[in-house]
Amino acid sequence: METEINQVEQPGDVLYRVPIGPKKRVLFVITQSELGGAQQFLARLIGRLDKNRFSCSVVAGAEGQNVLKELLPEYVVCHTARYLKRDPSIVDDIASIFELRSIFLREKPDVIFLNSSKAGFNGSIAARMLSTRLPATTVIYRIGGWAFNDPRPAWQKLFFRFLEKITARWKDYIVVNNRHDYTLAQRYHITPRREVVTIHNGIDPYMSLLEREEARIKLFEIAAHRGSHNSQDTFLRIPFLVGVVANFYPTKGLKYLIDALAHVRTDMLTVIIGDGQLHVDLAHQIKDLGLENKIILAGRVKNAHRYLKAFDALVLPSVKEGFPWILLEAMAAKVPVIATRVGAVPELIESGRNGLIVPPANVPGLANAIEYLANDERVRDQMALEAHQDILRNFDIHQMVERYERLLNA
Repeated sequence: METEINQVEQPGDVLYRVPIGPKKRVLFVITQSELGGAQQFLARLIGRLDKNRFSCSVVAGAEGQNVLKELLPEYVVCHTARYLKRDPSIVDDIASIFELRSIFLREKPDVIFLNSSKAGFNGSIAARMLSTRLPATTVIYRIGGWAFNDPRPAWQKLFFRFLEKITARWKDYIVVNNRHDYTLAQRYHITPRREVVTIHNGIDPYMSLLEREEARIKLFEIAAHRGSHNSQDTFLRIPFLVGVVANFYPTKGLKYLIDALAHVRTDMLTVIIGDGQLHVDLAHQIKDLGLENKIILAGRVKNAHRYLKAFDALVLPSVKEGFPWILLEAMAAKVPVIATRVGAVPELIESGRNGLIVPPANVPGLANAIEYLANDERVRDQMALEAHQDILRNFDIHQMVERYERLLNA
């Protein structure tokens, strides 16, 4: 049975017992140090955990220029795992398992909290190797979306599903952030020692944001530095400015959005914040479609959420997601959203009420949704207001932190 970590305390239920005594030592493990959804989750969670009850440290792979470390509180001890890398490599992965084993043995944590697929695979094997030396250590694995849902060949999807099923037996809890991923865990018998738990992401509904004009001026400066030929007046006066915030990975579906923008007739401009392995391909696609003056690749922008009010709409064209932070941020910022029907998006968006949902990899659907919002300011305002109210009611970050604190104390 699915467990939501927000229930009334039940007598005898170990999930809700709060220990009395020394701080719980929690060691978080994550594959990369770049700025992405998993990294944002860790920064938001760790910075809000009760320091009187939890002592936190982090192990992160070297990829990502230590961006994660900059987001964490100064009191959090960070370790670098040299061999923990996103791309598969037999040599590096074996080295990574023994590297993590050594760190676990040295740190002797009460809880090992694994984030992302590679950290989940390698970290659970390392923990299993120490089961007799660290018998009281709890292993928690949180996913932001199953790796076997990524756009990849069928045999790879089957292989990743097999790995999740096998390594689940070495984890106490698996945390998913949406009901779709919970359902998949049940369907494919991905069963940890205790249970699969659903905890939705949460956000500060009153986060610090730049006001519209200031945000647009600063975005203009960033775009100009990246080679955009659009004038400041264009940024300030364009009737419809679309924002996208995403790493340039195949899962983010950016190629479908670019194709869709070639069919949109409205006078508009799109700013894509992010970077990654597909940068060259996306830049060529924009050039081939003659959209250089319509689409700006702004690169990675620190604290990108602060610029959200610059946009008249935010688009997330992903073909695979978990529970996307950027949607929560846009909804909290009262920016209307267009997203694809993947992961937790249907749990966040009721299409037509607080945003628009289109099928993934659907170019006409994206184009039509953009045109619809561009042509009706009243609809945009109403959707944005409804979305903000939903954040206040259901996705406040304090609710999320409370649920994780209960799980860490299990």
